[in-house]
Amino acid sequence: MESIQHCLNTSYYSLWITDALEEIPHNFTITDPSISGHPIVFASRGFLKMTGYSKSEVIGKNGRMFQGPRTCRRSVMEVREAVREERAIQINLLNYRKDGTPFWILFHMCPVFSKEDGKVINFIAVQVPLHLSTPPTTTTATGFSRYQQQLGSCRRQVWSDSLTPAASSDVSEMKIEEAWEASDAEKNKAASGISRVLSVLTHYSESTGRVVCGKRCGGLSGGGLLSSSLTISLGRIKQSFVLTDPHLPDMPIVYASDAFLKLTGYSWHEVIGRNCRFLNGEDTDSSALCKIEENIQMERACTVRILSYRKNKSSFWNSLHVSPVRNASGKIAYIVGVHMLQESSYEQGQGEHGLSPEMKQLSTVGAVKIAVRSSSMGASSSSKS
Repeated sequence: MESIQHCLNTSYYSLWITDALEEIPHNFTITDPSISGHPIVFASRGFLKMTGYSKSEVIGKNGRMFQGPRTCRRSVMEVREAVREERAIQINLLNYRKDGTPFWILFHMCPVFSKEDGKVINFIAVQVPLHLSTPPTTTTATGFSRYQQQLGSCRRQVWSDSLTPAASSDVSEMKIEEAWEASDAEKNKAASGISRVLSVLTHYSESTGRVVCGKRCGGLSGGGLLSSSLTISLGRIKQSFVLTDPHLPDMPIVYASDAFLKLTGYSWHEVIGRNCRFLNGEDTDSSALCKIEENIQMERACTVRILSYRKNKSSFWNSLHVSPVRNASGKIAYIVGVHMLQESSYEQGQGEHGLSPEMKQLSTVGAVKIAVRSSSMGASSSSKS
């Protein structure tokens, strides 16, 4: 995770794009749902000033860091649902600065799509401070009590490796007892901010060859396209594994866990889109590779002990479990490979929390299958509605 955060701090955007984004006066963040944990990859100067955080404290973190004890769970869940469905949302949120002071903001988030394959590659979140001139309720104790009843239990939302871009504001001395609403001017300001950020990303993407747009412009009819919800669900699984797409040429990796990257020494961008054979070396047993290929063709799971190689060329004995993963309709959607460092015979028998390596591998495969099936069911229901 530290290597991912260092990469985000140094080279996610080119200098030209960064400079252009810095000139936009709005408070906004940009996140990448394809990276485990859905981290912030850019935060504007205005955003950092309003929240009191530095760039290094924000980049690579999830937006949950800005939630607090009185942030409404219902509102948080609405944003989570928008991320899962890859759609825009505009909602009022109560967030917290670094010093712990709360503030109301209008949170406007929208997805950014790749024009080439239609995949969501970023989310833009513009935050507009709500001013004291637009309160919908009185500040009496009775009004606050009624507001509490309407929202239910608005407490700190503890999220697990997922969720949304950050939100912030520069409202000072605002009383959190008041439920603030956005004016038309504030809503227009948020929409204008989204438009300006998207315009910059679109303009500079044309020169890089990776063109983006504000609407889904195309896409693959088959596999290879991981939704934001599936990426977030897979990010919760802590074991070392990769997900490959058997429907694409050369069966490339479409997802790699943080534990896998740590085990092999590769970065996320060095792994995605490649076949797993880059882990092989001169002493890798070809018969083990044949066994894996044969079982994949027969749509069966298998476990092999194989000599693999890290990025630094050092070798390790890899206990590799490969299994097909089916979607909600029963068709094979992906192939999962669970990679585990071969341990001593004593360590194998003990295992972490009493689980043998075999049980941990099967548990990982089960978690991946649940994530894939749940995602495909959600996509199916969304398309019907």
